Amino acid sequence: MTGPAPEPGAAPEDAPPSTPDLLSRTALGVFRLNGQFLAVSEKLARPAGLTTARWQVLGAVTGGPLPVAGIARAMGITRQSVQRVADLVVAEGLAEYRPNPAHRRAKLLALTADGLSALQRIAPGHGEFAAELSEQLGGPAQFRTVMEAVETLSRALDNLGH
Repeated sequence: MTGPAPEPGAAPEDAPPSTPDLLSRTALGVFRLNGQFLAVSEKLARPAGLTTARWQVLGAVTGGPLPVAGIARAMGITRQSVQRVADLVVAEGLAEYRPNPAHRRAKLLALTADGLSALQRIAPGHGEFAAELSEQLGGPAQFRTVMEAVETLSRALDNLGH
């Protein structure tokens, strides 16, 4: 016996998903991943006394001082959101503002020794979680493939102006 007949105009069950369906499934998957990554990040940041937002902003300046607008662009969020968190981490002594030789008004955010210490307290848990996730994905090569797919998707959206 067979199941109910498909609705008129519906694609057969074994048909590949349509482009709009692919977009919807990808977006929903990314939304879910965002929530999952935020939850994991909160758990990893907690031992250092940080929140995910503080960790993101401090992590953005590990390679050197950056203006708030540059951090926002790299993170894909608003300058105002980064400014709010930057002001908090400066008030907490985890970062400091420095003069920007390229732009008098756009100061550079830089890590302090306390900020670096906080990030270093996150590193062991971060490393353990990275190893566990890598194993779940089938190893470093598969993990790299996933990372590259996410980066490709992000670049494509940037190219479309989103």
